[in-house]
Amino acid sequence: MRNSIKLGALAVAAITAASAVNAGTLEDVRGAGELVCGVSEGVPGFSNPNSEGIWKGLDADVCRAVAAAVLGDADAVRYVPLASKQKILAVSSGQVDMTSRTTTWTMKRDSAEGVDFTAVVYYDGQGFMVSADAGISSATELNGATVCLTTGTTTELNIADYARANNLTLEPVVFEGKREAVEAYASGRCDALTTDSSQLAAFRAGFADPLAHTILPEIISKEPLAPLVAHGDNQWKDIVTWVVYGLITAEEFGVTQDNVADMAANSANPSIQRMLGSSGDTGGFIGLESTWMVDALSAVGNYGEIYDRNLTSTLGLERGVNAQWSDGGLLYAMPIR
Repeated sequence: MRNSIKLGALAVAAITAASAVNAGTLEDVRGAGELVCGVSEGVPGFSNPNSEGIWKGLDADVCRAVAAAVLGDADAVRYVPLASKQKILAVSSGQVDMTSRTTTWTMKRDSAEGVDFTAVVYYDGQGFMVSADAGISSATELNGATVCLTTGTTTELNIADYARANNLTLEPVVFEGKREAVEAYASGRCDALTTDSSQLAAFRAGFADPLAHTILPEIISKEPLAPLVAHGDNQWKDIVTWVVYGLITAEEFGVTQDNVADMAANSANPSIQRMLGSSGDTGGFIGLESTWMVDALSAVGNYGEIYDRNLTSTLGLERGVNAQWSDGGLLYAMPIR
């Protein structure tokens, strides 16, 4: 009997603790009436303010999708630009509710730095960009080169690993911010610029003469980019994770920004009905309204629409490994059921 009492007390304590955790970020966001979302200091295609100061890009759209699902208002987002060295601490310290900022999911970050990653929104890899006049066609020809990069990223360790593995001598020139690194490269201070290949494409597109710069073919790392939240708030992690999965699932099933209302009312597909709240209570699983994905999709469209709007049309980035699994890519959403 005594053991049963102890087990019962432990069960109550566990439920109480879980309730305390779950009464965290979701309630804070609803109470504030806005989502505080950490983004980059400006990476075209991912998170970058336009001429009117409106944040655009894939990462910015993920912030908007979460705000729509949680608050019913995709514009209820306060964007906080974060330097590379700030992006983890800003989440773990509670400065932001989430970060959607070209951040690589690594073991150390996920296990030892007070944050949890959610779902991959872009599969990337680190590369190099050089002046076309340099006549360099491969990263293996960079021996003795100075390379501009940003501190507080996976970039530093990757370039050191690559240099050792290929018996190269590379001289890193390290900057606090991405913009400073890009400007230093553009001014000729460094022989090469290294960062995620998608960002190289974004920065090259912004140069006065993009054709004067060459992105080398080597991809030297795996950079799965994912939004992150503070460790310990399981409900909030579930919300951000499943909003991303919902955007990916919607593309798979052909649910778009234009047809989502019609699909919610008329689709006979059970998977679509569950996702859009026409049957079941998937929103209730994570503390949201039944229209959580209808609201998100009405605001930003599905993953494919977000990608095409921000990356294909503006930067010319093809889907590649970021295509749906059914099209030979890596995008594979967990079932919403």
